[in-house]
Amino acid sequence: MGFGDFLKKFKKPQPSKQEQTTWVKCPACGAISFYKEVQKQHNTCPKCGYHFRMSAQERIEMLADEGTFVEYDKNLEPNDPLNFVDKKSYKKRIEENYKKTGRKSSVISGECKINEIPTQLVVFDFAFMGGSLGSVEGEKIARAVMRAIEKRQGLVIISTSGGARMQESTFSLMQMAKTSAALASLAENKLPYISVLTDPTFGGVSASFAFLGDYIIAEPGAMIGFAGPRVIKQTIGEDLPEGFQRAEFLLEHGLIDMVVKRDELKKTISDLLRFSLKSAS
Repeated sequence: MGFGDFLKKFKKPQPSKQEQTTWVKCPACGAISFYKEVQKQHNTCPKCGYHFRMSAQERIEMLADEGTFVEYDKNLEPNDPLNFVDKKSYKKRIEENYKKTGRKSSVISGECKINEIPTQLVVFDFAFMGGSLGSVEGEKIARAVMRAIEKRQGLVIISTSGGARMQESTFSLMQMAKTSAALASLAENKLPYISVLTDPTFGGVSASFAFLGDYIIAEPGAMIGFAGPRVIKQTIGEDLPEGFQRAEFLLEHGLIDMVVKRDELKKTISDLLRFSLKSAS
């Protein structure tokens, strides 16, 4: 079983088009709820609080004050430096994902206000090649950091990713160093970086900027790690603890700072930004 199959195994089911107009069954508690009620509560189960996945656009609408989000670098698009081909060519995959999402990369970056606080916001879109990190994604993050420094603003990155993009090989792996170096510049300027980890956050993303936040927040139940449980079990030769790589397990073992429900996320982020920016001034 490959890493892609591993991610599919833990993929949180999304309501079908038919269900979106009628009912949704929660995979955690089995409750059946009216879809509009689930949507109203930021795609969480009204009965048990189970967090369904959200699109990148839904996350922006949830966090940004209405009408304040301005997207940057929208037209940046990947090239194909290796002329990579597996089952399909890399160019073909990019074309297919563009048709599916209307976007040219797995990252949406821009500026908005979060409870009236001007902020640089970067959101990963898992629908675009599993939210994979490539050269364009790394460049968008680096540019967001530069804008934050120029405007003396905080940076928020919402991660959901399977890791570095294999079709770009070393070019994608270098984005781990590039984004980490950019965030070091942000720290030198005493500006806050808040990292929000959602389901799933894996691979090169978790091994770089996702875990470099001044504050690291995770959504309830999110799967977070570097390699999959099967690979880890084979490597260490032992059974893994129950709930291994879930957000709550990571919090208990000190790897993240807090687990925050969606209905509390916007206020939590704005409070952290307000406190950090005031301290830095």
